[in-house]
Amino acid sequence: MLAALLAVGVLVAVVVAVVRHGISKLNLDLFTQTPAGIFEPGGGLANAMAGSIVLVGVATAMALPVGVLIAIFLTELAPKVVAQPIQTALDVMNGLPSIIIGIFIYGVLVAGHQQSALAGSCALAIIALPLIARSTQEVLRLVPNSLREAGLALGSARWRVIVGVILPTCVGGILTGTTLAIARIAGETAPLLFTSSLVTDKVVWNPLQAVQSLPLAIFELSESADPADNARAWAAGTVLLGAVLILSLASKWAQARTRRKLGR
Repeated sequence: MLAALLAVGVLVAVVVAVVRHGISKLNLDLFTQTPAGIFEPGGGLANAMAGSIVLVGVATAMALPVGVLIAIFLTELAPKVVAQPIQTALDVMNGLPSIIIGIFIYGVLVAGHQQSALAGSCALAIIALPLIARSTQEVLRLVPNSLREAGLALGSARWRVIVGVILPTCVGGILTGTTLAIARIAGETAPLLFTSSLVTDKVVWNPLQAVQSLPLAIFELSESADPADNARAWAAGTVLLGAVLILSLASKWAQARTRRKLGR
């Protein structure tokens, strides 16, 4: 009980501290305007919010189908001698420091070229991939074997049973794992320092160009000597924290709904 209360207390302390410092700077300009010029007061973080949407969106589009296919292969198709090494590789990937992934993507996609949102999204996709694959595996294991046997008994091919019976049953659980992965990568900073940090103050939606992001903006603003920039860093942290909390709560709701559905 004391350990649980300690963990909850840490979360409450972090949320209260961030919100207390950042709530006063939350306004419409923060969401609609770009940063002001040097020595000019005011400005917002619209470019960072747009960049985060691009980075997370492209990363999710890359990691989600690959992660689901890996989970289907390991759970439904692969023999044990093949599944175990792949499972071990996923566990190792899940423990890789994000800065190492950033350096790897820098050497592969950025060195000799230019920074871009696409390179940053590749780094974030590597982080999200094992999370999506593992969570999808857990959901697939919850599907009763009777559903698989019924589909096969009706003469359907195995791939048809997977696509037509198993996947529709656990869509909610797959979305839950995806939401948790998005919440994880939305706050990553280290990979973006190597892949998408040379940015402008404009709103950029092109993934082939470098884009600003909320984690990177927090990192830069918090190191500024200007107290106004420090205050905007707290405000950006409040926005990012709110987004992560909303995604986490949504994933928990979807997970509970999926478990109830599979239980029935």
